[in-house]
Amino acid sequence: ISKSAVEKLKRTKQKLLTLDEYTDGILSCNRTILGQAITLVESSLAEHNEMAQQIIEKCLPHSGESIRIGITGIPGVGKSTFIEALGKYLTGSGHKLAVLAIDPSSQRSKGSILGDKTRMEELSVDPDAFIRPSPAAGSLGGVARKTRETIILCEAAGFDVIFIETVGVGQSETVVHSMVDFFLLLMLAGAGDELQGIKRGIMEMADTIVINKADGDNLNKALLAKKEYENALHLFPPNESGWYPKVTTCSSISKDGIEEIWEIVEEFKEKMTGNGFFGKRRQEQKQLSMQSSIEDQLMSDFYSADVIKKLMPDLIQMLQNNQISSYAAAQRVVEAYFMGKFKD
Repeated sequence: ISKSAVEKLKRTKQKLLTLDEYTDGILSCNRTILGQAITLVESSLAEHNEMAQQIIEKCLPHSGESIRIGITGIPGVGKSTFIEALGKYLTGSGHKLAVLAIDPSSQRSKGSILGDKTRMEELSVDPDAFIRPSPAAGSLGGVARKTRETIILCEAAGFDVIFIETVGVGQSETVVHSMVDFFLLLMLAGAGDELQGIKRGIMEMADTIVINKADGDNLNKALLAKKEYENALHLFPPNESGWYPKVTTCSSISKDGIEEIWEIVEEFKEKMTGNGFFGKRRQEQKQLSMQSSIEDQLMSDFYSADVIKKLMPDLIQMLQNNQISSYAAAQRVVEAYFMGKFKD
C-alpha cells in the first residue's frame, strides 16, 4: 500500500462508509467518496480489498461508456501541457475527463503524474476533470490491476473520457495498451534521428502519433518529422482493426492542432464501433485482466508462503556459490511450494 493511501485510510478509518453509501456517492459523482473508494482499491489490506470488490461489482453495470485513451511519450515531450490542453478542450466541449497514471515506481520517477498534477493548474481545478495519481510503488501488474478497477469507478461516476498516462517509454506502455481503446504516442521533432528515438514495438501500438511543440522555430522540423513518421508507418503491416495510424502535429501552448486530435479519436471510435472491433477489444481486455489477476494472486501467494521464505535465502546463496543451476533452484522452490500446499 502506498504512503499516500495509508495516510488517506488513516484519515477515513473512523468514518468508513457502507457499501450503498460508497456506491450512491460514486454514481452521483461525489469526488470525496470516489477518492475514498479508489483508496480502498489501492490498499493491500484484505478488508479494504473485499469492500473495494463489492463497490466495483455494484458499479460495473454503470461503467463501460467512456472512451479510454492511453497517452505516452519520452520524458520532456510535454505530456502534462498536452494533457491539460486537450483536457481543457474536452471539458469546454461538454465532456467529463478523468486522468489516471500507470507508474509502478513514481517515488523515483521524474515524470510522475504526482508532479504533473501540480503543473496542470487549470485542469486540476476544473469541475469537470478528475486527476488521480497512481500508487507510489508496487509491481507493474499490481498497479495495472488497480488502474483497471479505478477506470470502472470513474466511468460509473460519469466521466466519459479517461486518459491513462504512462511515464517514459518501456514495459508500462504495453500494459497501458492492453486497457485502452485508443493509444496516442507523443513525440518531439528536432531531437536527433526521430526514428531512432523510440522502439518500433511502441510505434506499432500507436493509433496516432502526435508531434508536440510544433510552434515557432520548431514548426518546420515538426512538419518534416511528420513526413518521416508517415513514411515509416507505411512499412508496418496493416492493423487487424482496419485502422491506419495517423500522424499529426500540435502545439500545446498555442492549442494549434488540439481540436484535430480529438477529431481523429472520434473518427477512430466511429469506425471501430461500426466494424465491431471496439466491442471485441473490450471483451479481450476483460479476459486479459482476469488472467493477469490470476497470475498476480498466484505470485503473491507463492512468495508469501512460509516454506518459500525459509528456502529462498539458502538457494540464493547456493546460486551465488555456483552450487546449483537457476533451473534446478527454481524447480526445487516450486516443488517445495506444492508439497507445502498439499501438506496443508
